[in-house]
Amino acid sequence: MKVRTSLLFLGLLICCASCDKNGVFDEYKSVGNAWHKDSIVHFNLPKLEADKKYNLFLNIRDNKDYPFDNLFVIVSLEQPNRKVLVDTLEYKMAHPDGSLMGDGFSDVKENKLFYKEKFTFDQKGNYKVHIQHALRETGKVPGVERLNGITEVGFRIETTE
Repeated sequence: MKVRTSLLFLGLLICCASCDKNGVFDEYKSVGNAWHKDSIVHFNLPKLEADKKYNLFLNIRDNKDYPFDNLFVIVSLEQPNRKVLVDTLEYKMAHPDGSLMGDGFSDVKENKLFYKEKFTFDQKGNYKVHIQHALRETGKVPGVERLNGITEVGFRIETTE
């Protein structure tokens, strides 16, 4: 019994020691078992200090049902003055052998994907992020209607200090 209690205490101590000190925002939204092409994931960002620089990330949780080796997304960053910065991005999601990239011990993998580096939130007010997948199959014009294997889409902000 003492060994079990000691191991539990050691595990809690390790978890507390490895707390995330750079993260200032980290939120996920579920998209079910598949991400529909018309489903836009929205995030309302917290007010952040204008004199600091931040790294911005997309977080994607996927599983073995994800059939592609890459992912295309359209990310819109809506600023307080209503100006919108739109980026179309491509991320590699699988190794050449077809195994999924990302962290995780099971079939579910988590991918932390760079969006913007050393970004400043220099306007006062509310910022919003909108994320939509834009994947198309090779040789086909219409987008993939239901992107199987994507279960959650997240957005993360970290300080660079």
